[in-house]
Amino acid sequence: MKPTQVLAAICLLCSALALSIQTDADVRLPNIFGSNMVLQQEMPLRFFGWADPGEKVSVECLGQSAETVADENGNWRVELPGRLADGNTFHVKIKGKNEIDLNNCLLGEVWICSGQSNMEWSVARSAKPQEEINAANYPEIRLFNVPRHVTSNRPENNVAGNWQECTPQTVTDFSAVGYHFGRELFRETEIPIGLIGSNWGGTRIEPWTPKHGFDSVEQLDNISRHLEKIDPTTDAGKKYHNQYLAQVEDWVQQARKDVEAGKLPGAPPTKNDFQPVSNATTIYNAMVHGMAPFSVRGVIWYQGESNAGDGLRYQHLKKGLVNGWRETFENPELSFYWVQLAGFQQPDDNPAGSGWGPVREGQRRAMEIPNTGMAVTIDIGQANDIHPRNKQDVGKRLSRWALRDHYGQSDLVPSGPLYKSMKAGDGKIVISFEHVGDGLMTGKKSGMDPVVPTNESELTQFAIAGADQQWKWAQAKIEGDTVVVWHDEISEPAAVRYSYQSNPVGANLYNKNGLPASPFKTDDWN
Repeated sequence: MKPTQVLAAICLLCSALALSIQTDADVRLPNIFGSNMVLQQEMPLRFFGWADPGEKVSVECLGQSAETVADENGNWRVELPGRLADGNTFHVKIKGKNEIDLNNCLLGEVWICSGQSNMEWSVARSAKPQEEINAANYPEIRLFNVPRHVTSNRPENNVAGNWQECTPQTVTDFSAVGYHFGRELFRETEIPIGLIGSNWGGTRIEPWTPKHGFDSVEQLDNISRHLEKIDPTTDAGKKYHNQYLAQVEDWVQQARKDVEAGKLPGAPPTKNDFQPVSNATTIYNAMVHGMAPFSVRGVIWYQGESNAGDGLRYQHLKKGLVNGWRETFENPELSFYWVQLAGFQQPDDNPAGSGWGPVREGQRRAMEIPNTGMAVTIDIGQANDIHPRNKQDVGKRLSRWALRDHYGQSDLVPSGPLYKSMKAGDGKIVISFEHVGDGLMTGKKSGMDPVVPTNESELTQFAIAGADQQWKWAQAKIEGDTVVVWHDEISEPAAVRYSYQSNPVGANLYNKNGLPASPFKTDDWN
């Protein structure tokens, strides 16, 4: 090589190195920050990202500014005071050795839309798809969709996705429940809405829950203990995990033998039936952690089908999820509203209940967690389809909780009747409810039409039992704001169950605000 060629090569290499150093030094942001984003009003405006260790970083937003220095690992974070939304767009400027300019940003209300397939189910695949898509011109609703289904054994610092204005083109593949929830909020408040879709069909709740969520619930200590031992970065952790998977295989084989011998009911189990502990945290790590601590108002959640076999334990699993996300997003009052599973499968004539009855009860009982709510959808399921297409009513029912709790509609009835207490005497049990609203009634819902009163004298899907736990279909009627339940052959009734089957067809208890009563049971028997 000639001297001039050597010199040229050296110069080219130096230029490449300089460019590489400059690129590495650039201040960077996780994808949750971008043009078209919505920042949560009235909460701290948190900005965070990466730069060279020791690099000065400044943020300018809405006439406010803050400066910091990246730590030894290159992480930086600043926080600006919260502001009230005014509907105006603005820029955000982040400066380090380079400058980032984010435009067309809004202050408003930000909600995460998460869960499994009924949350993931898109506008294009739901009821009235073309009509809904054509009408979806809402420049003040912004959508951020995490597009990839990914897992990780350790918390990741970013998620895929970008912010877009809501248009017929961008809404098509977005969560239908999320969109209808957000649209209802915008119509009622005229405040900009940011919707973050992070969902995955067929997933259990455990992979969505961070370790500190499991740690916070005593009943989930088996998962916490497992997560303390498994560490994919260490040889000991890998060895433990492999041993656990081998144990799972042994459990599956033994359970199959027990089923064949008649010791266990039902179909032979698979590995997936024993896997929730080993998969815990993995979706959270990859699809949630990288957004935090971006300020958000709350979460809407539609999941539980894959955990239906956990029954009442779902109450504890939900608490772990809520506690974990509240810590992750640094908001102990983060609102959390979920959907109780809709009716599914063929009707069952067993008055004791079966199938999805227990997991719905677990979902109902989880409302003991402060700042939570539940949309009852027992009347809008489809017996032959686990994905009912009517997502409009689901979104609207979820929105009632948010409108009451956050957007000035304190008199709005957020739910249908929810079981509160019972009183037994004179051969009957009297049930009292929360959220009676304008009063109790019998009603019926057909498709997407509003609920209509039926003025029936008797209620259906109520069962009653004495202390012997022998369940019988009961007679039940409305008396004022209560329901009286009895059976002529049970002189000393002890407990009541309502709509405790997978698909309690004909359940007809509503409030006069057109919202269905939640399935429930008053006992703690199996």
